[in-house]
Amino acid sequence: MKSIWFKPHSLSDVEKLRPHTLVEVLDITFAEIGPDYVVGRMPVNARVFQPYGVLHGGASVVLAETLGSVAAAMVLDETKQYCVGQEINANHLRSLTSGFLTGTARPFHIGATSHVWGIEMRGDDGKLVCVSRLTVAIRDRRA
Repeated sequence: MKSIWFKPHSLSDVEKLRPHTLVEVLDITFAEIGPDYVVGRMPVNARVFQPYGVLHGGASVVLAETLGSVAAAMVLDETKQYCVGQEINANHLRSLTSGFLTGTARPFHIGATSHVWGIEMRGDDGKLVCVSRLTVAIRDRRA
């Protein structure tokens, strides 16, 4: 399969985006870059729990938006364009209390002015925990 990325990207390239961000606070790491997908993971522990001791849905959404936004940016020539989140939704299907939440972002639509990305998030057992859809707006950089 031909790659959808504007240029080749390595895991170390995307890991450089972590410092001093929410991604670093939640210990989200990037695990794999495929020809049309990005995989990342987040530990499920007290840092991301809601009051009942299970994974907070908002933390799942942070993982989804992180993966979708990074993937969208990788499609662009970042010297000419950038992307911003426009809308995100999530369906929480089951709870997690430990392990890792692993997400995979793949495009539904890559257009000139917007992208729509689907993100599936699974627990260590491979079972689906959350599905999310992210829309990003594509903007031109000003000279």
